[in-house]
Amino acid sequence: MFGYGRSNFTWNGTLRELEGRRPPCFTERSRPSMTAPPSSSSGLEVLLSTLQNAGDVESTINILNVLDELLSAGTDRRIHYMITKGCSEALLTALVNTGRSFSPNFHLLLPLLHLLAKIGHRDRRIGVKAEDAGAALLTLNLLRQNIKYARRAAACLWVIQVFSSSVSTANLIGENHGLETVYRLIPHFTTKHLHAIKAAVDAFAALLCTKANVCSVVSKGYVAGLLRLHEDWHAKAVQHGAVAICHSLLRCLHKVTHSTAGRQAFVSQGGIRLLYGTTQTCLLSKDLESLVEPSVQLMRKCLTKTPLPLTSDWSAYSFPMPGRAHAVPAMDAEPDENSEETEEDDNEAEDSKEADFDEDLETDLHKLRLRPDPDRPKELLPQYSRLCPELSHDFQELGLCSEPEKSSAASSTSDGDAALLNGSQSHLSGTDGGWSDSSTSSSASDPVGHTAALAQLEARDFHSHRSILSTGPSFRTKVREARQKVFEDVQRFLITDGIINQVVFDLEDSSLQCPSDSLRFFSGFECGNLRKAVRVRRWEYDLILNADVNSSQHTQWFYFEVSNMVAEVPYRFNVINCEKSNSQFNYGMQPVLYSVTEALEGRPHWLRTGTEICYFRNHFCPARGRRKTTFYTLTFTITFKHNEDVCYLAYHYPYTYSALTAHLKVLQNSVDPAKVFFQQQVLCCTLAGNPCPVVTITARPASRGWKDMHQVRNRPCIVLTGRVHPGESNASWVMKGTLEFLCSSDPVAQSLREAFVFKLIPMLNPDGVVNGTNRCDLSSEDLNRQWSKPDPVLCPTIYHTKGLLYYLNSIGRTPLVFCDYHGHSRKKNVFLYGCSVKETLWQSGSAVNTVGLKEDPGYRTIPKTLDRLAPAFSFNSCNYLVEKSRSATARVVVWREMGVLRSYTMESTHNGCDQGIYKGLQTGTKELQEMGGKFCHSLLSVTKDVKSLDSQRLIGHIDNDVLDHKSHNCFEDDEPPCVEQIEYSADCPAPNGADLDSDVNANATAADEQEDNDGHGEAKVRSGGVGRALQSSARGRLFPPAM
Repeated sequence: MFGYGRSNFTWNGTLRELEGRRPPCFTERSRPSMTAPPSSSSGLEVLLSTLQNAGDVESTINILNVLDELLSAGTDRRIHYMITKGCSEALLTALVNTGRSFSPNFHLLLPLLHLLAKIGHRDRRIGVKAEDAGAALLTLNLLRQNIKYARRAAACLWVIQVFSSSVSTANLIGENHGLETVYRLIPHFTTKHLHAIKAAVDAFAALLCTKANVCSVVSKGYVAGLLRLHEDWHAKAVQHGAVAICHSLLRCLHKVTHSTAGRQAFVSQGGIRLLYGTTQTCLLSKDLESLVEPSVQLMRKCLTKTPLPLTSDWSAYSFPMPGRAHAVPAMDAEPDENSEETEEDDNEAEDSKEADFDEDLETDLHKLRLRPDPDRPKELLPQYSRLCPELSHDFQELGLCSEPEKSSAASSTSDGDAALLNGSQSHLSGTDGGWSDSSTSSSASDPVGHTAALAQLEARDFHSHRSILSTGPSFRTKVREARQKVFEDVQRFLITDGIINQVVFDLEDSSLQCPSDSLRFFSGFECGNLRKAVRVRRWEYDLILNADVNSSQHTQWFYFEVSNMVAEVPYRFNVINCEKSNSQFNYGMQPVLYSVTEALEGRPHWLRTGTEICYFRNHFCPARGRRKTTFYTLTFTITFKHNEDVCYLAYHYPYTYSALTAHLKVLQNSVDPAKVFFQQQVLCCTLAGNPCPVVTITARPASRGWKDMHQVRNRPCIVLTGRVHPGESNASWVMKGTLEFLCSSDPVAQSLREAFVFKLIPMLNPDGVVNGTNRCDLSSEDLNRQWSKPDPVLCPTIYHTKGLLYYLNSIGRTPLVFCDYHGHSRKKNVFLYGCSVKETLWQSGSAVNTVGLKEDPGYRTIPKTLDRLAPAFSFNSCNYLVEKSRSATARVVVWREMGVLRSYTMESTHNGCDQGIYKGLQTGTKELQEMGGKFCHSLLSVTKDVKSLDSQRLIGHIDNDVLDHKSHNCFEDDEPPCVEQIEYSADCPAPNGADLDSDVNANATAADEQEDNDGHGEAKVRSGGVGRALQSSARGRLFPPAM
């Protein structure tokens, strides 16, 4: 198994064959100096023990060769085994024993250093082990003694690099002037000893993993030196293959700019301008392509933070909470200058979100299975009997063709509808936080808002929505487009000529005069959201969205009017205070546009529009306070067709509260009263006084006979809710499809009405929808996090919806299905979230044995059926996990407290699909409404008497082509990595371990270098990062003057 060559020793066997053998390196000459290991030791342990105690050079080299062969041919499992057996400790001990001699033998030290570097980057504790063994400072001293010899220096540098994986070890080396030693080994451009130069740069970058070392580098002025080095090497990198060194220098700059002082030094030394110039050169050469991304990320990271041009981060709208003072609290605390967050901290926070996914899963079986006590006395539940008219209605009108009776609540709603349809706009005070009618106390400077029953139904709210536009792979954000947008942001920092920076719209200043040649903006209408518009260049505008009422965050939804445009001119719009870390705008999604001129010419459509669409992190920060907020820019370009048109731009197809009330009125007047029982009532009034409608739909009994009436009274309930988040307008379009289908004459709809009683609450957050908020209501609370203990005053719609569910549960009519309709801004397709004890415990890795747990698998029935029926639905994107952070959502609370097995959240994409017949297409309102109808179809699968509904026959008519889905796993991001990273990296990618192995192997097999011992021609070195040439105090240098 062992073979000797002329100058080396190889092991041709396996690690298993090595176990128990005594290697032939135990010669008679070396045996007296060894400590005999126990007889039970393995062959590997014998080798390592011998390595630590051997005094014979030949035996030690033979053992190193055996270990190197095992390492080179081994799998990760074998290497891990070697580390657990003490391979790292043995190598460190041998290094210390050999390196402490007066004249170290480098014929032994070189292979020892090479092997230590190769195994060290695989051992996470190598730095700590080296520090404990005293090897860290020893290696630094060996480097200083051998800076004249490239091979020796490179070996020491690689070892220092792997040692620096430990913060304490890196600090130790830095405290002993290791940074200065390594930095002075990085010369200006040369063609000699490139592997040693790269090793020096990589070691320097590795040492910058600590704040102390970064501060030291900044204070000594090394940032300027690194920039000059990068400029010099970059200028000649293509001709001489030194791209890897340029990449390593960029890694050093990334490390340095982790700190605020580092970023300031980088900017003050012209780093952004320098990198901007070098990056333009990189774009012209394919060989330099790998340098573009780290350069761009570095520029973006170092751009000076610019506060948003706002007087306050808080919403322009305020609303006095019941029982609280009307004045808005002092929410804009001054930032703490000492609390500057580093980019490293930001990225660690992002990484922790991914790492904590399994930790967020509920693992307490008691909490998963035990039903909590109700949050209110049972005596309060009978009040909800009025919301179950099917139980008390006598159906006396059977056989008549007149309109069905309306309850007093329904009548009052109709009156409210009339007020909505014919009402006027109102004003929301931005000074004292009160609401007032425009005809009484509003001032000209007040921002516009809406009070109860005074929003105005616009014609565009009911116009058709042209839905499909091809968005194949070629439509995704292109490389050059994304980079160009980032470069233009950098240009705004470097070149201020031509920058206008003129405010042309301010929601809080209605007296603002707009220039005659500028676009005009307006957002003072229902669902509108735009706080400020700033003209940046002639055809470019920065847009700032309004935060949710009474809050300083949740900016995503936009909807505004734009006019006074010039036709056929590309206008660029930058929404600069988006908050989500990723967006479907990078994967084919477009905003929507409505043109009044087009509507007057007979084409009243909302259209997907926009080109050069890109979504990326920007350099803006909050105006005041909120240190950790990160903003993102959505940029898109629109070319308008008509001069001086009036257009509306929105995040997604708008669906207003006024449109809902009008739609319900149309449905109520259109259903066949002889077949459909349609009852609209008021669940409750919101904080602002807007009625929250609840609709009951079922089939009328065939007669007033006991049997038919009994069947009606005992039909199981299905409860559907939607639009708890105002910015998810797609949820309302799905709900619209559900309502229209249930009221239709379709045989499936008729079967469903005969089998179930449907309770639908189409809009749980009317106040948020009216005022154009994205996620919260007027109390600044996310209503879908209030279900555990909803406040009857601050969250009335949630409180009374839960009360209705409690009431149904108390009378033995627990809903068979509950589904809350939502929209998803970062994924494609439509999918469901459900609840499962077994799947949650299994995914979380809980110690609970799930084999013995019994759980009804019926929660998967509807998703499986939808996967067969709905072309937009993705079964594999569904999951049924119960997270702790979602414990107060509708889905989890209804499942846990009401015992509803089929309790779901249905998420609909804002973008489109990546499967089935809609693959590569953006969905529109037609497809969303279709999804609402398909969800109704899927309910056939949960009926007790499937045959009576003939569901098999109905499902069988579905085209098989529609059912061919190839969807993604729900635990993975459904998008590929962005071409231009959304989050700019805090660091360049770490050096590849395989590359390090390759460099070490090349150094090990290189021919022995000529040792220049005459000491002439000492090289000039840099000191302080400013390029001062000093004579080295060492006897020789790594790089002779000719370099």
